[in-house]
Amino acid sequence: MSEISNPLMKIWRALPFTGEAGPLVSVIELNGVIGDAGPGRKGLSLKRLEKSIEAAFKPGSLVAVALAINSPGGSPVQSRLIFSAIRRLAKEKKVPVLAFIEDVGASGGYILAIAGDEIYADESSIVGSIGVIAGGFGFTEAIAKLGIERRVHTAGENKSTLDPFKPEDPEEVARLEGILSDLHRQFIDLVKSRRTDKLSDHPDIFSGAFWAAPQAKELGLIDGTAQFADFLRARYGKDVKIKRVSPESGSLLKKLLGGEANMTGLGPSVDPDAVLDAIERRSLWARFGL
Repeated sequence: MSEISNPLMKIWRALPFTGEAGPLVSVIELNGVIGDAGPGRKGLSLKRLEKSIEAAFKPGSLVAVALAINSPGGSPVQSRLIFSAIRRLAKEKKVPVLAFIEDVGASGGYILAIAGDEIYADESSIVGSIGVIAGGFGFTEAIAKLGIERRVHTAGENKSTLDPFKPEDPEEVARLEGILSDLHRQFIDLVKSRRTDKLSDHPDIFSGAFWAAPQAKELGLIDGTAQFADFLRARYGKDVKIKRVSPESGSLLKKLLGGEANMTGLGPSVDPDAVLDAIERRSLWARFGL
């Protein structure tokens, strides 16, 4: 039996990281809000992505690892953890990393992008938002109108800091702003360490503003505009193999038993935490018109 007609050989060549020799680029898909803290959260986190990142750097025939990024940001901690995991393996394996921003690479999404040695984006991509934000609501007048009395007992004078059911305290706000400033400085330092002499001296680069890709290129936030498949073929040749690596979505049985389908026959139920989570995620995307 010839090699071409051998069904086992066809199956083998169809598997990831196998087949005929040629330059190979692994693509790590980084899509969604960053963070995995709280009920119902299924955003990007190191825990969820760690195996995918390791798998992307594993093949011996790699010429590069590409990051396909579409994220409006989220947790600064998870952003940096994912960034660090990618940079550690890039250094260990001595493999270049190319970042490609799709719709959005902003805030924490831009931290993911600077894990790349080069950053590219589509002409219409949104890039930047190098800043830190904390938001919430105040309910003091609402509970007063409803005749509700707020009762809080703490051990530690600052334990109820920024309680949404009491008026804002200037000292508490100043403390929060100090924390945000520290986080912002860390963000700025990280961007400067990765983009070095590429950044312009535009005063708004670190203001939290964001831009379309052409202006982001002028500011030095990205290296150019390109779509990753065309770019990779132009750089590595038309025979380049592109293999996408994504976090496992889980089995159908796991989804059914994990509460993603109602098995009781009593109709759908509403999880308040999931609703609030969806609203928060929607608000992050909405900032960029998406």
